[in-house]
Amino acid sequence: MRKTLLASGLILASISPAHAASSQSTMSNFSYDYAEARIGISPLTYGAGFSKSIHPNAHIIGSVDTEFDNDWDLALGVGFHAPINNWADITGELKARNVKNKSCFDSSAGKMGMEVNLGIRQWLGPQLEVGGQIGHLNIDSHEKTIGSIYGRFHATELFSIGVTGRFNDVYDDQIMITTRFKF
Repeated sequence: MRKTLLASGLILASISPAHAASSQSTMSNFSYDYAEARIGISPLTYGAGFSKSIHPNAHIIGSVDTEFDNDWDLALGVGFHAPINNWADITGELKARNVKNKSCFDSSAGKMGMEVNLGIRQWLGPQLEVGGQIGHLNIDSHEKTIGSIYGRFHATELFSIGVTGRFNDVYDDQIMITTRFKF
């Protein structure tokens, strides 16, 4: 009888932590509802962007950047985000891009293409976020591997400032200063 009670107790004790681990949900600690304003350095560009959640793990995203020299870089697409743990998310995006500039994509209506990327967002502290993306850009007959890294300081829950480094994108390598407003 003692062995049966001991065995039953051990089984119940092992089931309880396994059930708690399987029912524990990891939620994202990042907001995907924001409006963004940015300035690019070398070349000097001005831009804006937005993101809006459409599902607990999906969002729509859009952006526009320009040098105000009869050029633009428009992007609109859908993205996903999934928590890795309570401090990190994996992200991905599929965007339609329309680009016009003097170098490769010079036409009156710009050139259409697609971008796909994967990234990660990570909290380093209560107010400091870092992340990066790597992706593939295919516009007209031009194919590029693109990437970016960033750091973002969340001054308040609704406002943050950041620095982004873009690599091999439409405006080549570029540093961007960004501000984000959560809504």
